[in-house]
Amino acid sequence: MNIKRHIHSYRLVVAGVLLTIGSLGAVAAAEPAAQKVRVRGSVVALAGEQLQVKSREGNVVGIALKPGWSVAAVAKASVNDIKQGDYVGIASLPRSEGGDGALEVLIFPPQMKGLGEGSFGWDLKPNSTMTNATVADAVKSVQGSVVIVSYHGQDKKIAVQQDTPVVTLAPATAEDLKPGAVVFVSGEKGSNGAISSSQVIVGRNGVVPPM
Repeated sequence: MNIKRHIHSYRLVVAGVLLTIGSLGAVAAAEPAAQKVRVRGSVVALAGEQLQVKSREGNVVGIALKPGWSVAAVAKASVNDIKQGDYVGIASLPRSEGGDGALEVLIFPPQMKGLGEGSFGWDLKPNSTMTNATVADAVKSVQGSVVIVSYHGQDKKIAVQQDTPVVTLAPATAEDLKPGAVVFVSGEKGSNGAISSSQVIVGRNGVVPPM
């Protein structure tokens, strides 16, 4: 294997994943929301560039993978891995006591810092938000951490409990898209109802995409 080519391809995959996650909020404001879809579920089959996923809602969704499509895996991390200066994507919900509580944290590789920066609506759970930002401070406690993230000159405080899923990205191949593998796919739905995508995030070694 050409190692330099592999690393370059992986960087493109990660960049594509972050841009996909980071741009959805802005795109949604300019286009009908129905044109953008996120599919969460498990692989039924992959045949060429046609991926079938049994979604979390229980229906089987067909996804046409675009030419040059790529795949990345998620790897396990922990609350203790979140440190000042990291670039993260955090899905969260407002807490009754104030601030937000994290539903999951994705720690991006350093070379992707700043891509897709912002905070926007997310559909992991009702009323959830996705925030792509730089960690300005991380105060650890017995229960977990309070992470202060900064984006576009704004700060946001998010509580991250010890049991909150925390992951990072790792290289993967089409071979990882085996039946039963858990995936997260950001795609587009055409006027004919067909869904297409250029990136797939897959779970591996017992770690599943939490976003």
